Amino acid sequence: MLAAKPLSAFNALDQLFSPNASTFILSPQDTLSLNCNASVVTVFRQGTCKIERTQEDILVAISPSPIILGLAGLLDARTERYQLTALTHCEAYQLEASHCRQLLDQHQLWRDAFHWVSWIARVQEARDIQLIGKNSYSQIRATLQVMSGWDDALRARIGVMNYIQQRTHISRSVIAEVLAALRAGNYIEMNKGKLVSIHRLPLEY
Repeated sequence: MLAAKPLSAFNALDQLFSPNASTFILSPQDTLSLNCNASVVTVFRQGTCKIERTQEDILVAISPSPIILGLAGLLDARTERYQLTALTHCEAYQLEASHCRQLLDQHQLWRDAFHWVSWIARVQEARDIQLIGKNSYSQIRATLQVMSGWDDALRARIGVMNYIQQRTHISRSVIAEVLAALRAGNYIEMNKGKLVSIHRLPLEY
């Protein structure tokens, strides 16, 4: 099971960073491009966003706030490019990495930063376990389980077919076949392409 989001670490970092930055607003479908290198840290305080890695055109996650992106780049410069798309009204801010380093040194909050980066790494590890080396059905099953953990409002916004296809790159025809079989067997309930509930999911298809 995925570890709970370390909110105490987020709160400590947010209290440190936010007075030094200006909040900006993203309306639904607004996008924000990020080069996850050592130049900027991005903090989402409110809202839900979709995170995509642009090189592979793959959906990394749909993430409710709070979220901090870019802390790993403070000490390890990288060049991955991401696009964030707001799914709801979002409030966020950005801070230069050099300023973040100074603040973390000054207030001795590197432990909280490490706690947050470790959680991000565990989220990515969990995603790899679900998808890498798995057959199509196992990937679809794991993705449906992720969606079942969302609140009702988020599930009502996200089409099951599109989310699975963007997350796994499995063909739409295969996804449609599996979803139809799961609905026919009363394993899942959908309405207008959205996931309503999961009764149970068989291990094999």
